[in-house]
Amino acid sequence: MSAGARRAALVTAVAFSVLAGCAGRRLQDGVFRSAHGFRVTVPGPAWNVVNGSRAELELRRADGGAGMLAHATCRPEAARRDFGLLERHLLLGLRDRATLEEDETDLGGRRAAHRVVEGRPRDGEERMRIESYVLKDARCVYDLLYVAPPDEFDGGRGDFRRFVQSFVME
Repeated sequence: MSAGARRAALVTAVAFSVLAGCAGRRLQDGVFRSAHGFRVTVPGPAWNVVNGSRAELELRRADGGAGMLAHATCRPEAARRDFGLLERHLLLGLRDRATLEEDETDLGGRRAAHRVVEGRPRDGEERMRIESYVLKDARCVYDLLYVAPPDEFDGGRGDFRRFVQSFVME
């Protein structure tokens, strides 16, 4: 397996180690509309939709070096959890992790927990950097996630920020 293929597989494994469920993809003119009441815009032609993903929307950079996702979990017990627990759950499969940034922000008119961490996936040695935004309403938890090797992270971070800023509750 080539280094690029290994990286693509690693990005997918890290990003989706805790997600479950599947939803139909509704993408029109670069805008994804979720059945769970949100929309996001694909940040540009360098990002391809991954079919068969467990997330509602998974994007992978054309070179396979990075990925991002938008996903909602709509269960009352999940929406009642505090942000710290939700973030820890999202990063469960990551070991040897270090938090690089941690704060809260407004996203789509809601409070969102924001974190950047670096670590190793449970079954790998290559370090990955992950940026996450977690927000919730009374019924759902929404995760926006960006995953890349540390040396490639900054190259896609602007695209991820545009992706995050496009998040709107409908």
